[in-house]
Amino acid sequence: SFPRTEWLKAARRAFTSAPYQALGYGDPRGRIELRTALAAYLARARGVRADPEHIVISAGISNGLRLIGTALRARGAHTIAVESYGLPAHWQLLDGAGLRTRPLPFDERGTNPEQLTDEPAVLVTPAHQFPMGLPLRHDRRSAVVDWARRTGGLVLEDDYDGEFRYDRQPIGALQGLDPDHVVYLGTASKSLAPGLRLAWLILPPSLAEEVSKAKGAVDTCGVLDQLTLAEFITSGAHDRHVRAARLRYRRRRDNLVSALARHAPDVHVTGIAAGFHAVLSLPPGTEQSVVQAAAWQGLALHPLSSYRHDQAQVDPLDALVVGYGTPSDHAWAGAVEALCRVLP
Repeated sequence: SFPRTEWLKAARRAFTSAPYQALGYGDPRGRIELRTALAAYLARARGVRADPEHIVISAGISNGLRLIGTALRARGAHTIAVESYGLPAHWQLLDGAGLRTRPLPFDERGTNPEQLTDEPAVLVTPAHQFPMGLPLRHDRRSAVVDWARRTGGLVLEDDYDGEFRYDRQPIGALQGLDPDHVVYLGTASKSLAPGLRLAWLILPPSLAEEVSKAKGAVDTCGVLDQLTLAEFITSGAHDRHVRAARLRYRRRRDNLVSALARHAPDVHVTGIAAGFHAVLSLPPGTEQSVVQAAAWQGLALHPLSSYRHDQAQVDPLDALVVGYGTPSDHAWAGAVEALCRVLP
């Protein structure tokens, strides 16, 4: 569903009007055209307060986290708080930067920030917790920001699927509450394609220079893709694409939920008000057997346990994290049928 035709039109317009110096060694923060377009778009779509001067373009969220981890380590940081459930790859990146990750408690209301103390930073997914799918409650959003103001800590907000909401009002970015203490991380991976390797960091002024220094002396992201994305956003093509994609993914989600209701009525589905994945609860002790049975059907499933921090103090839950952004349309019905066959 990548918008190839519109992307090619945007690329042609962007390349035709690009100044000659755009093809030289660029600003390590990224092209000013894209940073300006993002500042306007994110203010409108996510409530982010951003100055183009304090935006850094990175080669994906992973690279962005590596840059922030490097900057924090240069400040003398040794630990960072994270959520009990999340992406192990992100924890490994932070660990590689020299930061030990410490998981926060998690309950039926989501991540609990009460145990935040003197950590220099915390990494959270407040709009749609990954993978559990819960939004961070209003009182806990306030508590995280209050902690940052009180201690001088930084909140790293991973807004990985912020454009995609279905059954609820959009939840504004945490960054809008306190731009001086929240780092906003956004990406084109979900709205367009991960292969573009384009993400952005909206940084407090106090951190922007340090992250730019960590990135290096020149821009390391493809200039043509940056210029194309800037044109794609400012022309309105991005908004049109997101609206169409939101409808497409909502239909897939509804189809998945309906199939589960018919064929696996005992399976409880959560986390589906937004994003591209659902969490399917399973009877205790069945998680690994279901994953193995799915593999025999040619279906790759991720157990919830693979997203749990190894130091998390939470009661283990047997569940599946099922993404419905893939497979392709022609394989979708068969994949849902295979899933229903292996569920208890």
